[in-house]
Amino acid sequence: MGSPVESGTGTGPGRRPATGVHRDRWGVPHLWADTVDELARWQGRVAATDRAWQLEVERWRAEGRLAAHVGPSERDWDRFARRARLDDTARRCFDRLTPATRRWVTAYADGVNDALPAGAAAAPEFAATGSTPGRWRPWSPLGVFLVQHILFGTFPQKLWHAHVAATLGPDARDLFAVEGPGGSGSNAWALPADPLTGRGPVIAGDPHRLLELPGIYQQIRLACPEFDVVGLAFPGVPGLPHFGHAGDVAWAVTNAMADYQDLYREQLRRDGDRVLVRDADGWVPAHRHVERIEVRGGTTETVEVIETPRGPVIDHDRHTGEALSLRTPTRVTGNLGFEALLPLLRARTADDVADALRGWVEPVNSVLVADRHGTVLRLVAGLVPQRDDRCRREPVPGWEPRYRWHGDYATAKPVEVREPVVCANDRRDDTAALGVDFAPPHRARRIRDLLADGVAAPDVHLDTRRGSTVLRDLLARLDAAPLSAPARRLRDRLTGWDGRMDADSVDAGTFAAWRAALVHRLAAHPALGPLHSPGGFDPLFAPWTDPLARIGHAVEGVVAGLPRLGGEVEPLAVAALEDVAADEPAGTWGRRHLLHPLHLGVSDAVTERVAVMRAATALGGDTDCVLATSSVPGVSDACWRGPVARYVWDLTDRAASRWIVPFGVSGRPDDPHFADQLPLWATGGLIPVGTDWHTLTPAPRDEDPVTYQEQIPGFGELTLTVVDPAAHATLLHGWVTEPRATFWGMGSYTVEEVREVYTFVDGLSTHHAYLIGLDGTPVGLFQTYQPEADPVGERYRVRPGDIGMHLLLAPGRRPPRGLTDAVGPALARFLFRDPTRLRIVVEPDVRNRFALRRLEREGFTFADEIDMPDKRAQLAFLTRERFEADHPVPA
Repeated sequence: MGSPVESGTGTGPGRRPATGVHRDRWGVPHLWADTVDELARWQGRVAATDRAWQLEVERWRAEGRLAAHVGPSERDWDRFARRARLDDTARRCFDRLTPATRRWVTAYADGVNDALPAGAAAAPEFAATGSTPGRWRPWSPLGVFLVQHILFGTFPQKLWHAHVAATLGPDARDLFAVEGPGGSGSNAWALPADPLTGRGPVIAGDPHRLLELPGIYQQIRLACPEFDVVGLAFPGVPGLPHFGHAGDVAWAVTNAMADYQDLYREQLRRDGDRVLVRDADGWVPAHRHVERIEVRGGTTETVEVIETPRGPVIDHDRHTGEALSLRTPTRVTGNLGFEALLPLLRARTADDVADALRGWVEPVNSVLVADRHGTVLRLVAGLVPQRDDRCRREPVPGWEPRYRWHGDYATAKPVEVREPVVCANDRRDDTAALGVDFAPPHRARRIRDLLADGVAAPDVHLDTRRGSTVLRDLLARLDAAPLSAPARRLRDRLTGWDGRMDADSVDAGTFAAWRAALVHRLAAHPALGPLHSPGGFDPLFAPWTDPLARIGHAVEGVVAGLPRLGGEVEPLAVAALEDVAADEPAGTWGRRHLLHPLHLGVSDAVTERVAVMRAATALGGDTDCVLATSSVPGVSDACWRGPVARYVWDLTDRAASRWIVPFGVSGRPDDPHFADQLPLWATGGLIPVGTDWHTLTPAPRDEDPVTYQEQIPGFGELTLTVVDPAAHATLLHGWVTEPRATFWGMGSYTVEEVREVYTFVDGLSTHHAYLIGLDGTPVGLFQTYQPEADPVGERYRVRPGDIGMHLLLAPGRRPPRGLTDAVGPALARFLFRDPTRLRIVVEPDVRNRFALRRLEREGFTFADEIDMPDKRAQLAFLTRERFEADHPVPA
């Protein structure tokens, strides 16, 4: 089998794209390299170029040092990151990687370091906070991945369960047994191949997470001789862990809603500087040390880091005085699952993907995978510990042996499916035994119905019909007699409404207003009043433990369960109708349901762009729609969580695949690709997944190392940078085809032919091409060659120490007066840096009088005229002795 690039990605048989970064019209980076490690380095470079601020923020989060750059608002996070030992866990997991994987991850971190200074210089947040970028360590990518998922699991939900049990009683917990505000709500579905039409399988879906700016996912293509994969990457993490299309196989994930994180109540004692923790056999020492959290604009805080036999202490219950430790598979095993990432990129079949993901750890994912051969698999990837069921519901006593993990892990084996299959965080036969809190079944059921009706995959993404009828059923059973006339009309409108949360729907807006009023009435009900008693946990966990938010998020469960607590729902629903009827008209749903992207708010430039987005981007959909643009009823109807990407992976023809992200590929507000995908995303559009390298634009390589630099008095800094054939071909084509460059001999060349010439030169060890820069502006082309390896060497007697050169100063621009005479000596100094070089050889066209006069001024000695394959040339030489005599080094 040929390499992926040779077998159908648009380069043609045997032809490879140039090494480095190429971009499509949306700025999506397409990377090519000759090895997987080189490719990882390029991926790190492009991440740092496009997302420098985002990368550093995530690294600072992993290390618990964000407050030092942003200020007191991030102190709670830093305290948690230090206590949870995120950076230590990342380093521990990195140390246990195989040498090949360690080398690959290190190459990515090296690439970040290559481009981070330039990327940071272009990102306004660094200047706004007075921050400078640091250095990524080899394990930093693992720390970034931990940051993205440490709150993704179930332990914050257990804090809320503990609060509900303490205030309303254990039986009240199931009122709130729906997906929590920090969890996932994602869709994915697979359509098997259709033998009647010849269509191959299709995988589609959309992950739902916080709508952070820049986005959590980065569209990218990673290609080398071993593989060619397009997908969605985490900026700061190599590879494509969650969503990818490798041509022959494609995969996608949703949260399996598995319970794999446990909280333990810990009793601690002090013995001087030592901390003892109660264990099954008595009191044992716990690890303890103290760290300092620097705070920009605030006072330094000291944080005590304690780790018990169960895990790191992440909080203390203010009511009981007990510590709370967190136990996760990653910390226990010293494994984050990164060994799966390279095999995943190399996968060619569905079974290859399943085999790669056997090594996955957390988060625990439901995976759909399909290949060109028609195989479609559903599987669960990750580790779920075996332990007492009480561990799944609440923090448990750490000193009781019954709550220990048994040492093995549960998961679900791959199952081949032959009918359409949907994963939407719902309770299914392959996940039911792995978790407790699942999403309601509405989204999954609705997607199955739409697929059965033949709705195209892109249109499934956009469905706005509410999946649940609990609240509308409540309205329908209300007694209309006690209602005022306006409230009665309002009730009649809502019971007759079709349930679609369209942005332009007035009825949807009115329903949302009534729902919010109902949440406030429920929150104020005496039966739920105890929930408002002060919580016992760190403010960082407020999104999971705020009573109003939790009632709003679980309003349907609270409505169904309130009678068990002695409350009546119908009077509250009537009062909420009267509240809305007496108020101003609610307007359309889109007026209430505006995009509310989350960002740190440290840069005025970004804040201004966000303000425009918030005012202008009206959204359809709702939490339990397939178009799951989430808000928290009773708190705000603004959308802060929703589809952070949409994709349709076509296994018949990868070029027919489509995708979209909420904003764009760049994190810089002045970049045209900062938010260019937002209008399409907001209205349900998708953009093509580019596969043909010829349609891409090679990106300028600002991160290229400068080979030589010299300050030229009166002109500025001259630099020499190795020509990148892909990145510089268009620029060079504009120069070599100018009439003034006729002696260069490429006047009729196309851009592609220029690229081919310099690709050939780039592959030679005897010939080199450099771009000449002056204070950062390209001003010319400089080439060197070894005469014995060039046609000129056949026409004179080559001496040891000879080095040939060509020079083209940009013909399309008027150079500063005297620049030509200044550049020549600088180039000679560059060549004569090598002490083995004794003589410079040139052979300009005899008709090029301008070049001949310049060479004479620079001290060249003219020899014979020679016949070259494409010209009659004047042979000339400049010896080291002559040059050094004319250009003495200043004392």
